[in-house]
Amino acid sequence: MALTSETTPGPELTPGPELTDAFRSRALRKAAWAGLIGTTLENYDFVIYGTASALIFGKVFFPNVSPVVGVIASFGAYAVGFGARPLGGLFFSRFGDRLGRKFVLIATLLLMGTATLAIGCLPTYKQVGVLAPVLLVACRFLQGFGSGAEQAGGMVLLAETASRDRRGRYSSLVMVGSAAGSALGALAWIAAQQLSDAALLSWGWRVIFLASILVTTLALILRRALDESPVFQELKQQHSQPKAPIREVLAHGYRPLLRVFFINVGGNAHSYTYQVFMASYLVTVLKVNSHTVPPLLLVASAFAMVSAVVHGFLTDVFGRRRINRVVLTLLLLLPVPAFLLLNTKSTPLIALALVLGYIVAAQGTVGSQTAWFPEMFGNRYRYAGVAIGREFSSVAGGGVAPLICVSLLGAFAKSWIPVAIYMMLMAVLSLSVAWFAPETRGRDLGKAADADGADWVFPDRAGSTA
Repeated sequence: MALTSETTPGPELTPGPELTDAFRSRALRKAAWAGLIGTTLENYDFVIYGTASALIFGKVFFPNVSPVVGVIASFGAYAVGFGARPLGGLFFSRFGDRLGRKFVLIATLLLMGTATLAIGCLPTYKQVGVLAPVLLVACRFLQGFGSGAEQAGGMVLLAETASRDRRGRYSSLVMVGSAAGSALGALAWIAAQQLSDAALLSWGWRVIFLASILVTTLALILRRALDESPVFQELKQQHSQPKAPIREVLAHGYRPLLRVFFINVGGNAHSYTYQVFMASYLVTVLKVNSHTVPPLLLVASAFAMVSAVVHGFLTDVFGRRRINRVVLTLLLLLPVPAFLLLNTKSTPLIALALVLGYIVAAQGTVGSQTAWFPEMFGNRYRYAGVAIGREFSSVAGGGVAPLICVSLLGAFAKSWIPVAIYMMLMAVLSLSVAWFAPETRGRDLGKAADADGADWVFPDRAGSTA
């Protein structure tokens, strides 16, 4: 059935804070750039770490085990970062709803940037023994802790600043930054792999992590110039900031919180399976030249950047729920064809599999969620709800997905079929929840009530802003 724009009128929407067009436009531009650059750093951190886990860290930090065990140990350290994300979400989100979105976005940026820089300075196992992997895990924890409220902050800030008829496309710019970070990470590895193997293992990989200081500095300059969200400004003027947003969201916003968790968990598992596990599978199982992988990831990331905005735009036209349903259905259908393409060992077909995965799993899912998730919550605990729901689901999804996939390969004689089944089950879980979630397109974000019950459908795409 062809997609048609939903036009059924929902409840009457009341305009939020009164802002001049010039002020809103300026604030929106600054928020868009700050969100984009910040998430560029976040995903650059994660991509370079994930690639290093597959190609480098087993040899540098876990040299006394077999290659397979070394990769599992590296991915175990990788999963620690995801374990830290909900803790960071819990810690920072209470400040995001009390002190403002801008405050948290600057704090998380500095923490992530410092941790990534520190990884580039770590001693190796040969230099300090077991202390080396301990320090690696500690830095990875701090990376994850800082990123726990990063994307949620960008999503909420942009959703609350953009006009409600363009909320999907502007909020999705956060995920354009995520894809740009993947592209930068791939470019960094392409450049590093021009070195000899000895140089790459000794100092080349360090430069990739040290280079993050450039992105951190640019993002800090942009974020210091941010205007606070108009919705939060109104809360502040009314002295309505919650004293305990986490307690409030758990007591009153648990329905949208659970929806965010389950809708995100499947796509997140798929996303990091494509972004992290596939590189390891190509190199360790299919014996594809490791120098081939980063250029393919770069091509896929370029498509992903476009995908994020396209899916965000589509949610403005056809509705959040409808587009997310389509994306999750594609996730259900894609794993088997993707592995069949990978196992041909043909570079063009491998590229096709990765491009499709990045378009749908890496950015199609989140591009269709960036406005939907903030719209599900009332204004008093929106930051906490989005951050906690997304980050706890990231542990159950992307945090353990590469580890589960590698373990399934080891348990089933390197067969990809159990991995594909795992991916399909995760897609079914998210799709079953998304199917019955409320439509929220154009909802007034100045309201304290959650989007429960009847759908909220914006009847006039050219109407006033929320």
